[in-house]
Amino acid sequence: MTPELRLDEAVRSLAKRPFEPHPLIKGGHAQTIAGWAWPRRFGLYARRAHPREEERLFEVEPGVRLLARCRWQVDRTSRPTLLLVHGLGGSAASSYVLGTAGLGYQAGMNIVRLNQRNCGGTEHLTPTLYHSGLSGDLRAVVGELLDRARLPGVFVVSFSMGANLALKMGGEAGTRAPSGLLGICAISPLIDLSETARYIERPSNRFYQWRFVQGLKTMMLRKKELYPELYDVRELSCVRTVREFDELYTAVHWGFADAEDYYAKASSLGFLATIRVPTLVVHAQDDPLVPYAPLARLERQGNPNVLMVSPSHGGHVGFLSREGGRGRFWAEELIVRFCGLLSARLFAG
Repeated sequence: MTPELRLDEAVRSLAKRPFEPHPLIKGGHAQTIAGWAWPRRFGLYARRAHPREEERLFEVEPGVRLLARCRWQVDRTSRPTLLLVHGLGGSAASSYVLGTAGLGYQAGMNIVRLNQRNCGGTEHLTPTLYHSGLSGDLRAVVGELLDRARLPGVFVVSFSMGANLALKMGGEAGTRAPSGLLGICAISPLIDLSETARYIERPSNRFYQWRFVQGLKTMMLRKKELYPELYDVRELSCVRTVREFDELYTAVHWGFADAEDYYAKASSLGFLATIRVPTLVVHAQDDPLVPYAPLARLERQGNPNVLMVSPSHGGHVGFLSREGGRGRFWAEELIVRFCGLLSARLFAG
């Protein structure tokens, strides 16, 4: 970590900014749904790609390419870059990704919105499936942005399942993290995949479970169409939960013994103590999809490189505030403030 990039008092003060939920949208489920559905009317991004964006393919391993949509500042090599990574069932066009992209671009940052494997209509770019521990994909993208694109610094901004990848990548790198990796932001992160799978199976989460499973089934049918010799979907109709999908498909495809073996090896929980880059973790205590308890244990451990913000309300990637305008989407604004404060001294002028 460069001496300039540390969690000094100015950065830590961000944790003292209270989150006050919208008065009509206080519960965890309401915040989760509103965060997805509430229109973002500010910024330079709409749901469709901006006409001044460019597409870029990243080959993260032989035969595996990821599609990103990039929007650069005029002087891109003197500005920090936000690499935005979505969650399960999302894409580079997810509302929270677009909202953060709009705020980040307005704040003078380059934007790279990344689709994970098979997401955003990119099933044809890889014969493989994805899983929640493919931190090497992010490491490869960060490396290309720093080494080949010659960008001076990258913040990895991640949500939900994507946040597990980012935190795992940071912990795996430890003191060997590239100097150009300026920081990590993790919003509503899954850090214990087994506990999260159990949490999603609660009766109150039946709707979310159904949506996730339908998305996974659609992806598998598309993979079968593209690579018929690689995939057997005869048991797909029997899948009712994310855990069952991981047992029948993810674990088998990637050579794990079973779903529990996959969850244990792909979770970021065991890597968090070794993170050495400035990291912001935001997690609501009323998140209906991801349990707060593992993050509470992390908070008590007190890694000095990790700033934990854990408001009582906010749902899962929700954080819809009582404020209007830019302040409506509290976590998205917090991300841009965090990255802006950390990089101000490096990119002054």
